[in-house]
Amino acid sequence: MTPPADPSEEIALARAMAAMAPAGVRTGCRIIREGDETHLLPAEASSIPARQPSMRRASGAARLLAHRLLADAGFDGFALLRTPSGAPAWPDGITGSLAHDDDMAVAAVAAVAGIISLGIDVEPALPLPDEIFSLVAIPQDRIGAADRQLAGRILFAAKEAVYKAAYPLDREVLGYEDIAVDLETGHATTRTGRKVSFAYGIAPRVVVLAFCRNNTYSPTISR
Repeated sequence: MTPPADPSEEIALARAMAAMAPAGVRTGCRIIREGDETHLLPAEASSIPARQPSMRRASGAARLLAHRLLADAGFDGFALLRTPSGAPAWPDGITGSLAHDDDMAVAAVAAVAGIISLGIDVEPALPLPDEIFSLVAIPQDRIGAADRQLAGRILFAAKEAVYKAAYPLDREVLGYEDIAVDLETGHATTRTGRKVSFAYGIAPRVVVLAFCRNNTYSPTISR
């Protein structure tokens, strides 16, 4: 059980995300609050099958962030419906990603003219349990100088974010073993040959922002 987030975490995480985002990418974060489910637009609420109050609050918090970021990009009032894959359906010409842990929601959006796909993940800044690390890590991963206690958690979040960025482009379901991550260089390669860049921060939560630019695909034969 992680301790709940406090307002200072929200401010610190917002600054860290803004600093790591490439040019043209808007980011935001929000502590998940009681009543955040009311921020779901009616069409969004209908498209989200989860009935647990905590899940609907988290979805409402993430979409509130996205609504604000999209309004800044000229898409005020756009309903982010949930697609069959679980990802939101973004407006034409926009890419984006949402994520949350138990206490914090994050979002990122960009115009596809610069960034063709985004992925984001947020995790508590706690060591990853050994049994999960053994499922996530592969020999091709490179930890580099990442914090040794949190390297597993960063690796986990990076693969989650990279998958979110790669899936809309390739429509390939990937496991952790299908994504090789280099935390030192901020680059990842998927089994299909997709190359994804990413940045991460650990102040005060682990957050990873993955992004694809044009000319990042060198197809390989699937196993």
